[in-house]
Amino acid sequence: MGVALGLAGMAVPLAVAVAGPAQAQARPLGRSAGTVTPVSVAASSCTTTAGPYQQQAERFLGRPVDGRQSRADCLAIQKFQIDHGVSPTIGYAGPITSRVMSLISAQKAAGHNPNAARNCPTDKGRIACVDLTRQLSWVQDGSRLVYGPVPVRSGRDRFETRTGLKRIYWRNINHWSTLYKVAMPYSQFFDGGQAFHSIDGSVWSPPGSHGCVNMRKGDAKKYWGLLKNGDDVYVYGRKPGT
Repeated sequence: MGVALGLAGMAVPLAVAVAGPAQAQARPLGRSAGTVTPVSVAASSCTTTAGPYQQQAERFLGRPVDGRQSRADCLAIQKFQIDHGVSPTIGYAGPITSRVMSLISAQKAAGHNPNAARNCPTDKGRIACVDLTRQLSWVQDGSRLVYGPVPVRSGRDRFETRTGLKRIYWRNINHWSTLYKVAMPYSQFFDGGQAFHSIDGSVWSPPGSHGCVNMRKGDAKKYWGLLKNGDDVYVYGRKPGT
């Protein structure tokens, strides 16, 4: 199972920076609802060194693109890291920060037509689609978008969310893991213990879950109202880094 994205038709856009603290390290086997670890912006911890992805970070954050690390650049990168659960939070534009920025850019580019490539079946009626490559999910009915797309967090390397056509077989709105002693709110299980469920922290924080599809609370709650036992779930693609 995996450890641990509410906006209809992207009524609230995928944010470049999500307010709130970073999430703690993911716990095993999808039974964790996520733990929030307060992190404050410590200006004194800002690095003066430009990272290998400095220009990408500057462009993404709307900073002057010169490849040089300024104090303002560092603070902007640091805030992004804190908001998205990227560690260390020292304002260094390294590969993990770059990967999260690239992922968010791809998610925003999906707009209101996440299934433009027709990778998710349109002949199943109501179906929840999960695109591991873009870390996106949405609910559609035929070719009509019902809800989303919303950002999700799937399984990390060696604990990948399994691909293929699934079906929701068990739901528990207040699921509690007796194995790991953690809550998994709005759990909807669709494949051998892998489930949609909400987490408290950032859905962008690496490295990912242990198989479950982690969601923001509002999105998991919306999925709970839209889906039922027997509804199809289609998982495809490959999560970056796995």
